[in-house]
Amino acid sequence: MIANAPNPDSTEIYTMIKLMTAATAALLVMSGAASADQALAQKNACMSCHGVDKKIVGPAFKEVAKKYEGDATAKDALVAKVKTGGKGVWGAIPMPPNPNLKKEDAEKIVDWLLSLK
Repeated sequence: MIANAPNPDSTEIYTMIKLMTAATAALLVMSGAASADQALAQKNACMSCHGVDKKIVGPAFKEVAKKYEGDATAKDALVAKVKTGGKGVWGAIPMPPNPNLKKEDAEKIVDWLLSLK
């Protein structure tokens, strides 16, 4: 106990416990969504060429997130690149198109990768 600090009453303790529980639940939900979106990237072979934090054939997803941080147009541009492919931004090796990937799935993957720090 800190000297001269007031002792919290049971209502304050209960409120603190509720807040900590809510924060923990929110973190678990967010990490579950992130895990699901990473699994979607794995399912669609994105992880064959991109590591989360290391370059494989293409750049690491964290590098991509850093490059586009704060860019309001990044999501749409990256979704389009995932669907149609691209070349020249990260080197000579082109990224193949993924025309069969649903736009909604591409958006989830891009949202996930842009959230990486």
